[in-house]
Amino acid sequence: MPLKRNLQATRSLLVAAGLLVWSYQSSVWASTHGWSQASSIGRDLVVAAALGVPAVQGDWTGDLQAGGSLLIAEGVSYGLKHAFPEERPDRSDRRSFPSGHSAQAFAAAATLENRYGWNAGLPAFAAATFVAVARVEARKHHWYDCLAGAAIGTGSGLLLTSKHDDRVRLLPWADASGGGLALVERF
Repeated sequence: MPLKRNLQATRSLLVAAGLLVWSYQSSVWASTHGWSQASSIGRDLVVAAALGVPAVQGDWTGDLQAGGSLLIAEGVSYGLKHAFPEERPDRSDRRSFPSGHSAQAFAAAATLENRYGWNAGLPAFAAATFVAVARVEARKHHWYDCLAGAAIGTGSGLLLTSKHDDRVRLLPWADASGGGLALVERF
């Protein structure tokens, strides 16, 4: 039951943070600076959840996997920013592609989903989506920058994270004549 209680705490934290961000003063929301601040807060909360949930449970493997996913997502984003310099919509610099905020938020969300299931992943992906939208609204990124960041982050989170309880898995399959889902249980 401690896992379920921690997941409920994570979900409650993300919901409370979302309500706090949405209740922010409307005059601040009208500015791009407000959206930029909100995206940073959202990213930090999702990253804290991805690192905090395993730490609270003593799941050090999960913590290492989350840290690795975040480092890979940031490293790939950083490399692409220098390989493909693109001007930001606000013209502040030429590091628009891809969105590092989105990559980190989606890496954290994918890690939570892959490690602990949809109960932890759904609110984390909602928060990560908010981060990406806020980056566009802040005029720091084009929509495709955030989409690329989301793909990088999700990929690193799914590839580097294993299930916390791998006794039961739902596996998709496909071949030339069709596809489906297989339920696998280990005894």
